[in-house]
Amino acid sequence: MNATNPAGAVLEGPATLPGRITIEGLYVSLVPLDAVRHAQALWEGMGGGENESLWRYMGDGPFLQRETFEAHLERKAAPDDPLLYTIVNRASDRPAGLAALMRIKPRHRVIEVGNIVYTSALQRTREATEAMYLLARYVFEDLGYRRYEWKCNTLNEASQRAARRLGFSFEGIFRQHMIIKGRNRDTAWFAMLDSEWPARKREFERWLEPSNFDEDGRQRTALGR
Repeated sequence: MNATNPAGAVLEGPATLPGRITIEGLYVSLVPLDAVRHAQALWEGMGGGENESLWRYMGDGPFLQRETFEAHLERKAAPDDPLLYTIVNRASDRPAGLAALMRIKPRHRVIEVGNIVYTSALQRTREATEAMYLLARYVFEDLGYRRYEWKCNTLNEASQRAARRLGFSFEGIFRQHMIIKGRNRDTAWFAMLDSEWPARKREFERWLEPSNFDEDGRQRTALGR
């Protein structure tokens, strides 16, 4: 947690840039995107006409040809902002989703999570929740950010529900914020602060305990109860 004096001056220096490291959890690993090694599983879970809906609110996609998808992965794997991670299911060792740390401002200690795409196998699972917990923990505890942002199209009700469930606070709507795929995007802004993280962390860890799930993997109690 960062100290602030009575006048509002922050007493610490800049945050650290996120790195190309593997972040391990109980159920998933977050691995820097490897456009070659991860392509097959990601194409099977995200590509083709049957997965068009995954890309409805994304700036890219959908991808109907594998060659186009692989070229997309190559472009996305290169930059450090956004820095894209593959979400790998540890039980199957199979890539199941993507998420990025982006709009990185170390001086102000502000960072955003975005470019989140989950395959149908990852959606609404403890693995998906743990991936978001691992990124938040990395951002606050290892890198020293004060503000962690989540933004989405106001039409994307599922993303807004996810942000609230994960402990982000709604801060408002930026009207006519972007033009995506030739259409207007009003953007809903959410954020989590470093001062809020300890309580959020306790709740994540309580929920992620193996004892919170029955033999079929169903939760016994909800996150943020």
